[in-house]
Amino acid sequence: MIEIVKVVEVKLLADHTAFVRFSTGEEGEADFSLLCEATGEMVGPLADEAFFSRVFLSNGVPTWPNGFDVDAINLHREMAEQGRLRRTAA
Repeated sequence: MIEIVKVVEVKLLADHTAFVRFSTGEEGEADFSLLCEATGEMVGPLADEAFFSRVFLSNGVPTWPNGFDVDAINLHREMAEQGRLRRTAA
């Protein structure tokens, strides 16, 4: 069974990284630099720091003005695999 995971907070840091807090009570720093190096109509604009900084949450998913979004469940899984998550204090 897949756990429903949403992003409840996103704050930009530096160099295409962001602080992310999940509905699971975990948080960490997400590295979006590889995503920003990709080419394509939807991801290309993310390389621009000014555009990248316009991230917002839409239904618990990090989203940008051009409609590109990052799946919260996959983001959580990747951050867990990379050891980038920590449990927040209760």
